[in-house]
This record gives sequence, C-alpha cells and structure tokens, in this order.
Amino acid sequence: MNKSPDDRPSYILFITDQHRYDHLGCNGHPVLNTPHIDEMASEGINFDRFYVASPVCMPNRSSLMTCRMPSSHGVRCLGVPLSHEHVTFVELLRAAGYDTALIGKSHLQNMNENPAQYKMPVHRQGYIAPTEELAVAIRTDYDTSEYRYERPSFFRQKNPEVPLPYYGFDHYDSVTRHGFNTGGNHQLYTQQHAPDAFAMRSRDIQFEHNYSCPQAVRTKIPEAHHSTSYIADKACAYLESRKDNPTPFFLMVSFPDPHHPFCPPGKYWDMYKPEDMPIPEAYQRTDWDMPEYVKIMKRQREENPKIGEASGVSIAISQREAQEARALTCGMITMIDDAVGQIRNAARQTVLGDNIVQIFTSDHGDHLGDHQLLFKGTEQYDSLNHVPFIWADPKGKKGRRTAELAQTHDIGTTILEHAKIEESLGMQGRILSVAGGQGRDAAHIQFETQKPHEAFGDRPKVSSIITSQWRLSVYIGKCKNELFDLENDPGEFENLWDVAQYAGIKTELLERLAEMEITAADHVPVPLTEA
Repeated sequence: MNKSPDDRPSYILFITDQHRYDHLGCNGHPVLNTPHIDEMASEGINFDRFYVASPVCMPNRSSLMTCRMPSSHGVRCLGVPLSHEHVTFVELLRAAGYDTALIGKSHLQNMNENPAQYKMPVHRQGYIAPTEELAVAIRTDYDTSEYRYERPSFFRQKNPEVPLPYYGFDHYDSVTRHGFNTGGNHQLYTQQHAPDAFAMRSRDIQFEHNYSCPQAVRTKIPEAHHSTSYIADKACAYLESRKDNPTPFFLMVSFPDPHHPFCPPGKYWDMYKPEDMPIPEAYQRTDWDMPEYVKIMKRQREENPKIGEASGVSIAISQREAQEARALTCGMITMIDDAVGQIRNAARQTVLGDNIVQIFTSDHGDHLGDHQLLFKGTEQYDSLNHVPFIWADPKGKKGRRTAELAQTHDIGTTILEHAKIEESLGMQGRILSVAGGQGRDAAHIQFETQKPHEAFGDRPKVSSIITSQWRLSVYIGKCKNELFDLENDPGEFENLWDVAQYAGIKTELLERLAEMEITAADHVPVPLTEA
C-alpha cells in the first residue's frame, strides 16, 4: 500500500467515557468479550498503570487536549469550559500539516443549561459589595457565544454549525450528553432521518425489565440509531473519504458510553447476566473499617432510595445492583468494541492503512460496586483513576505489556514526539517509552467539584499521588486523608494514614506531592522583558 510522501504516521485515538481499566478482555475481565480492542492490544503495547489527570470528564478531557494539569489549564471542575487561550496538541498537529477530526463527545464546554451549584459569598452588612464585573478575581468571557457550542440551546437554532477549527479540529461531528438522550449532531441527524427512533428517546418509553440498578433503562431505540452506531458510521465515512488522500491525519473517535445511564440497546442489553458478574470485594469482607463517606452514602440511600435516578455523583448500592450495573456496562462496552472493529477495518482500506497508530483510552472510571458505591465522586479509588491505555504502532513493538506509569496529559506530548513535532512551551505531559521517553515515577491527580456533599464539605478538593506501591490523597474539606499500600492492599480497604509505622512513607509522599503541585504551577505566559 502506498504511503504519504513524507511517510508521516497518522493517528486514531479511541476514547470512551467512564470506563475503568479492568473492564476489557485484554485486561483480565473474566466475562467481558472485547476481541477488537484485544486485537489492538496484541498489535502494540498495553499499559497496566495508566491514570487520569482528574477523575471527571471536563478537567481530564481538557488535560488530554492541552497536555496540562487542571490547575494550569483552569478547568478544575465540571462547569468551567476550556478557554480558547490554551493551545491544544491538536492545533500543533494541524499547524504541522495534519488533517484533524473529532467524531463524538468533546465535553470541553458545558453540555447542559442547569444553574451552577457553586454558592457565591454573602456580603456583610455595612460593606460595599463589588460590582458584578469585579465580583470574581479573574475576568472571563465564558458566558459568550463561543463557549456555548455544546449546549442544547445552540442546537435548537436553525441550521446550527460549530465554527471550525474547534480546539484544533477541522472536522467535528458532535455527540453531547449520554445514553438514550444524546444531543449535538447526533440528535439533529436522528430527528431528520429517523423520527420514529427520535420519539423513543425517553426513559418513560422503554421495554419492561426487572433490573433495580439506578439508571438502568431498557431503551427502545434501535441499535442502528444509538450514539455508538452513529459515531462508528461517521468515523468510517470519514476514513472512506480519505481512501486516496496521502495527507496524514489525526482522528479522535469519542464514545459517550459506557457512562450511565445503563442502557445498551437491542441485543447488548441481555448479552451479559448479572449473576455471571464478579461480586465486588466490599460485599464479601467482614473486616473492612468502612470510611465515613461510605457510611454517609449508605444512610442517604436508605433515606432516599431514588437518590441515584437523576444523579451522577457516587451513591451506595447493593450487591445485586452492582452486578446489574456491571452486566449492562459490559453490554455497552461490547457494542463499543464492535464499533472499534468497524472503524479499524475502514482504516485498513485507506492509503495510509499500514501507517496508522491506533490508541485506546478512557477519561475516567466508575465504582461499579467497588466499596459498595456506584458512579463517581470525590473518592480517589483505583476504580475511578485507573483507565485503559493501548498504543498500537505498526512500526513499534507488538504484544507487550508495561508497568510504566503514565497519565492522560502524556498522550498529546507523546503523539507530538512520535510525529516529530515540537510541543508548546508550558505543556506538562511526559513523553512515554513508545516515543522514546521514559514515563513517570509517580502519577499526580487533581480533583475539585462545585457540588457540596455532606461527607466532603461545601467545595471538596483533593490531590493524590500514586507510585508503584502507594496512593496518598490529601482532601481539602471534611474528609480524612488517605494512604493505601497498593501492593499489599490492592482493593484499598485499609487506610494507613494514622498508623505510626508508616509515618516515614507518609512524609516522603507528602513531600513528593508538594513538589508535583509546585511543578504543575504555570510557567507561562513568558516574561516580555527582564523587568
């Protein structure tokens, strides 16, 4: 097959949403069938220790794009859009002559119109309050039209078109939100081409089922009109349009699944049985000193059994609910795997088919019953922070596994190095071994949320460090800090923070975490003069 004149590689980055590390066949799941992703792993290098920069969508996706930590790019929590002042690695690829495309979920901007849950301070009587323009210490323009391209109101306009390039992408087929009620271009397409399917986009219109798991919805939307199928079709069409095009490209294929609601369509609903799913360890242990936040969530669920029906924040669930959530998640992942197979086959047919690096990852995980919890929250467990990462380079090593520590914001810098493109000053990602680097000696994770929680306080915030053996997390708020020995306690059940014999380890990790927080501080903009 012919190659581009300069023989530069192309890249396809597959990214899923809320997909934990251990939910792939190639990563040891005992039931889940993912032959196409497993095949990708056999063609490249599978990372066993890959972590997010933040275990929630917008901050971590912004870290992916900017190769920077949340405290640097400013998307510290959900609800803050990524400022266009930040350079993305996709813009660098585009400037170097690459064609760029995003098909699926972006979530670099807000996807709903709900009011923020952050409470502004109440001003004291007798004091002059700042004007609205001066009320916040940094002026922003985030409420202008250029930061509303993923909101439902934008797509209610007549013939809405997102101005391109969009954060560096010259082609953008958008899918916003999740499950049976996705928005963006997928919503518009379904309205126009499948009005009968569009009429079924409701949790009030579903097949009967006996699942009790929160947000289990047996949708009547046919497989062909599900967002995963739409993304696969659009990605294949994009690749087919390039059959004779020798220009190298970067294609991001971004699936909203397996994020809740748990609603795999058609055959994928009952492809896996709850009783065949592994029982999470937390339901089997009798010696677990349950953290206060789990106790609080269990009480909250007892007081309000419906608490999880409209929430994405961690809730307590039963063993049966955990197994149901896992079975439905496996159905959603298998549907994604089938889509990946379609797209990989389309890629083989392009003029650059034997020179395409294929990458697979996710933006964060889900408890799925670990520690008797569901969804995601301020908790810093492995189930949320640890995600898949596969790098399959036709010219690289094949069938390897590595324990190299790496993170989401290393993806862009590694692609740039592999493509022989210099990164922007201020990017913080490391170059991984697949591109001649050496990865990290520790992972650094930052989390913040605008949502108050009884267990964590009014504005929870936490920073974590993960090494080959340890995970240490420092919480700002009400929660007790944590130290776990991942080697001897991989399930993270025994918090060693107050155990005297680990005081030295704790001090060393705190010092290293402080260094990482200092390193993550911005070194840009650059000075204009000496003084």
